[in-house]
Amino acid sequence: MSKSEPLTELTIVVPESATGTRLDKFLSEHAEIGTRSKAAKLVEMNLVTKGKATLKASYRVQAGEEIFVRLPPPAPTGLQPLELKLDIAYQDSDCLVVNKPAGLVVHPAAGHAQDTLVNALVAQVGELSMGFGEHRPGIVHRLDKDTSGLLAIAKNDIAHEKLAQQFKNKTVLRHYWALVYGEPKAKKKIIESLLGRHPVHRKKFCSRDEGKRAVTHYEVLKSRAGISLVRCRLETGRTHQIRVHMSELGHPIVGDRLYGSSRPLQSLSKALRANVESWNRIGLHAYELGFTHPKRDEFLKFFASWPDDLKELIDHLEFWDVSTP
Repeated sequence: MSKSEPLTELTIVVPESATGTRLDKFLSEHAEIGTRSKAAKLVEMNLVTKGKATLKASYRVQAGEEIFVRLPPPAPTGLQPLELKLDIAYQDSDCLVVNKPAGLVVHPAAGHAQDTLVNALVAQVGELSMGFGEHRPGIVHRLDKDTSGLLAIAKNDIAHEKLAQQFKNKTVLRHYWALVYGEPKAKKKIIESLLGRHPVHRKKFCSRDEGKRAVTHYEVLKSRAGISLVRCRLETGRTHQIRVHMSELGHPIVGDRLYGSSRPLQSLSKALRANVESWNRIGLHAYELGFTHPKRDEFLKFFASWPDDLKELIDHLEFWDVSTP
């Protein structure tokens, strides 16, 4: 908490209509707090009192009580703007949808302090949900660095909480195209396993008893020249989920060196083979995203066609006819 910026102090009088309401729920309805998670954080930080007594989130407020709340200023994040033109599919005052290019990390992490999607959003969009100091402003879900496609971004804390809840409740529509080696025997299948970090290779994930439940629905759309176009729908959103599931099925994603797709591409021309082998991406693209608007009761759905760096291969394989909306 910055010493140079004083806390904002609120005095909230409980109306008759709120009698018996949990404290965190009551505070979440105040315009300057806005979300239940933010209210709970204030309580956890001992910034909510009645008289001299600190209160718990489960406290039931009573009519006429004065609740005192101290709001800390947003902590500085140190995020530097990155001048990178983003492909924004949709934007309003609450949220936006961006078509992320492959090769771009979503938020700051080791080795990527200021060259991420978040830094580009700070430069191009500005206002994003920040909480009390957030190094991942607006981010409610992620794509791997080497995966392209659609991401939903929250522009305020209320939108962030409501979008995050949709992901938790599995009501968000997420479809991916995956270019994989070979042709899966089952044209349609639901893959379910427990995914966790690999016990030896710490950059990898794998199916293991200590993991978290992961469910991928896939359907083979077309196969040609030793490569299949597979549509995947995520029921859960674990790290590297599609990559692990397709690799463990015996059909790793083209270009995915981490999960074993070093197979030769003998069916392709020398020039096209060299093109694929030089990729700094994998053949995975989040092409469809749907969610309920965080303020309006309206289901929004977005589509992103194949990115330019995959088009040469898609043209050669003639996969256009099964990968249009």
